[in-house]
Amino acid sequence: MKIGIPRETAAGETRVAATPDTVKKLLSLNAEVCVERGAGESAHFLDADYQNVGAQLVDTAQALAADVVFKVRKPSSTEIDAISPAATLVGFMEPYETDGTLEALAKRGVNTLAVERIPRISRSQSMDALSSQANIAGYRAVLEASIHYGRFLPMMMTAAGSARPARLVVLGAGVAGLQAIATARRLGAEVEAFDVRPEVKEQIQSLGAKFIELDVGESGSGEGGYAKELSDEGKQRQQEALGNYLAKANIIVTTALIPGRAAPVLVTEDALKGMSAGSVVVDMAAANGGNCPLTEVDQVVVRDGVILVGHSNYPALVPGDSSAFYAKNLLNLMSLLIDETGLKPFAEDEITQASLVTSDGKVIV
Repeated sequence: MKIGIPRETAAGETRVAATPDTVKKLLSLNAEVCVERGAGESAHFLDADYQNVGAQLVDTAQALAADVVFKVRKPSSTEIDAISPAATLVGFMEPYETDGTLEALAKRGVNTLAVERIPRISRSQSMDALSSQANIAGYRAVLEASIHYGRFLPMMMTAAGSARPARLVVLGAGVAGLQAIATARRLGAEVEAFDVRPEVKEQIQSLGAKFIELDVGESGSGEGGYAKELSDEGKQRQQEALGNYLAKANIIVTTALIPGRAAPVLVTEDALKGMSAGSVVVDMAAANGGNCPLTEVDQVVVRDGVILVGHSNYPALVPGDSSAFYAKNLLNLMSLLIDETGLKPFAEDEITQASLVTSDGKVIV
């Protein structure tokens, strides 16, 4: 069985789906590994590093023609045409997007595992790529905030005077939000955080942040640990109640996402106008419509004196560790799938069954 690692082609993508370390372990599973030349360069993994552990260096077509293809981002139409029928593709597939990618893969006869569909159960934690990348994103988002904010994050006392610590608010306390809280606290900011799920209060407080308690009249707790969409009335109450907290913030990091839906609006235009000039909003939901309606995807803009940061791919800004974490997630998934005869049937395990989005020429929703 051959596993192919093509170079990522999406704009701005610097990650790679396998590292020399994971290639070595994949080879121990009796698989051949074909790595496209230059696939790891943006993440600082050289061709020689792969070759030294036993990988074959190949061109794009050969990497995509493997029995199993590892990718970070979903394939382009050109890449889909190069994947062998009956091959297995593994990667972030954005299954809620309606751009025809899954339909094209099904028509090609490709079996596709979307890593964002891996269930959040105890035995799949080591395969949870969504969480591993969100963790890195939350860390990097706070660093972006610190770069754009024109003042110190911690309290600073010098002979020339003192600076108060920055007031930083994190909206959404999932994996990315909790890491943002932890990073901001390590950098010395005063941190408050809000989430529609009341059960995360203890997690927020354990990181040294204050939990913002708002009465929106309903709970936002959904299935699988995710948030669910609030009613229109709940959204309105949430926006109004948050206004006072946001006006006092120097930095806001928004992380709120609802699977399969546009990002909820948390920072309204009116809230933005209430913030001080030079304040920063890092909108981690920019790619999904934004938690602030004025955010521009992959742009840094100033609106009403407030700096809006709209990067859409924070893990790509930390390519070495992002690739290492993601590659380990895929290695652990393959360790579950591979036996002495090849790949086990996907339906034999709840993890692979849940992540399967195309099979037997059909899209599985």
